[in-house]
Amino acid sequence: MDLSTNLNTGLLPRVNGTPPPEVPLADIELGSLEFWGRDDDFRDGVFATLRREAPISFWPPIELAGLTAGKGHWALTKHDDIHFASRHPEIFHSSPNIVIHDQTPELAEYFGSMIVLDDPRHQRLRSIVSRAFTPKVVARIEASVRERAHRLVAAMIENHPDGQADLVSELAGPLPLQIICDMMGIPEEDHEQIFHWTNVILGFGDPDLTTDFDEFLQVSMAIGGYATALADDRRVNHHGDLTTSLVEAEVDGERLSSSEIAMFFILLVVAGNETTRNAISHGMLALSRYPDERAKWWSDFDGLAATAVEEIVRWASPVVYMRRTLSQDVDLRGTKMAAGDKVTLWYCSANRDEEKFADPWTFDVTRNPNPQVGFGGGAGLRRC
Repeated sequence: MDLSTNLNTGLLPRVNGTPPPEVPLADIELGSLEFWGRDDDFRDGVFATLRREAPISFWPPIELAGLTAGKGHWALTKHDDIHFASRHPEIFHSSPNIVIHDQTPELAEYFGSMIVLDDPRHQRLRSIVSRAFTPKVVARIEASVRERAHRLVAAMIENHPDGQADLVSELAGPLPLQIICDMMGIPEEDHEQIFHWTNVILGFGDPDLTTDFDEFLQVSMAIGGYATALADDRRVNHHGDLTTSLVEAEVDGERLSSSEIAMFFILLVVAGNETTRNAISHGMLALSRYPDERAKWWSDFDGLAATAVEEIVRWASPVVYMRRTLSQDVDLRGTKMAAGDKVTLWYCSANRDEEKFADPWTFDVTRNPNPQVGFGGGAGLRRC
């Protein structure tokens, strides 16, 4: 089958480069759960209006069962402002939390590991973890990616002779988690359990998956206990996996505790899993909607792979936003924000900024330069 011209997705092609619909400022409500149920065109139109008319604006948090809403937040929607915030972690703190809702610092750290910490704790943890990614470990990860991807695609082809399958459940969902499990040295028979746990955590608040706060807490404790036991085992039984490397990694005589390794594991299986799943899914959706770009990439796959992947990250914005908390008063674009205020960095909006990208509404697999901020701003020590 010629994938460049005959990909049966059931999706109608779109006209590439079409801007989103105009959305009046008075109709925008970021604090409404219904807003996030609207389609991507509407949401793109909302952020286009905000960039143009209210690039920094204040919004209440969404009310979700089991979560403390706390104060509202300042929404940053322009690329330059988000880049500035990303380059100044001494002002825009990651602690006490990176999501809009309030959590205790202990709970936020349990789920976020280093990404909810500020220096010097952030730098210490990042340095030790970086030491664990030795050339041998990285080579093993690369081999795992290739083998797992080939296996999943082969299974899709074999199990669906009609050429139609659910990409998310059969490829985009399993692939990143299988790779993470391989990295950490988790046996194959435990993969399904890990997959279930991560879906419960990622789906909390989504009525299609789970709204049970008790189940969320039970699963969160279970996955932490599993990771702690894995780290304890690797202190005695060494393997060639990332868990062993994390146990043995050392900077200035310091090593990670088993609980720190467990928190890093949760970060990997939750944040690392979800972002990759989102990028694969949105990438395939874009390639389905814009067959000319798919044909262009397929005609020179290796030559365009680097720019195409960067464009998928820009287009998908796998991390929609992150919250920061101000350590001091800030005046940005004439908007005065006070120390202690919550500030949200909307990467999905920055990646469509008309002042930063030529033709931001065009999905272009050859786009270069591409200053996308798809993974946490792409700047400074917070670079993913």
